[in-house]
Amino acid sequence: MVDYIAKIKPINADKIETQAHGIATFSENGNSLHIHVEMFDTPANIEHWEYFHGFPDGKQAHVPTLMQDVNHDGFIDLPETEAVSGTTMVPFDDAPQEMNIPHDGYPVADKYGHYEYDKDVPLKDLQAKFKQAFGSDDLQLDKRVVYVHGVPADLKLPSSVAGNVMSYDAYTTLPIAAGEIKLAH
Repeated sequence: MVDYIAKIKPINADKIETQAHGIATFSENGNSLHIHVEMFDTPANIEHWEYFHGFPDGKQAHVPTLMQDVNHDGFIDLPETEAVSGTTMVPFDDAPQEMNIPHDGYPVADKYGHYEYDKDVPLKDLQAKFKQAFGSDDLQLDKRVVYVHGVPADLKLPSSVAGNVMSYDAYTTLPIAAGEIKLAH
């Protein structure tokens, strides 16, 4: 068994008025990848998209900093993360092995901003879909970054905040927390 962990820390916290944080663990065990994410202090009572980002060429992905706020609006939005974190890869939703990103099937925080996600994913199915999308079946988890997204629709966002994905807007895709995945010892 191979285990990985990501300590997830707040992004955009001063602007969204929550300090979203948590832990993600990944365990490769034979034919299964077990994903567990527990988050605290997220915006309450809304769905939170979560997944890992990375570079298809295997370059190390990193958590963004305010240096990635290229339009200087005070927010690090989804497009601004790509330079250091790469592209969206595998969702932590109701069926990660399908790699269907934009839909409603992600965890919803309770009234305290807490949620827990726990899923066993068929590894061969995920690897096949990953290879189809990115040219390799090697997930390279230790080179990826976990992201958690989503703010309430009544939060005032400047028009410069980008991140529309199909019918979903920047309220759904605004990063609220992230953490680099590391090999657990």
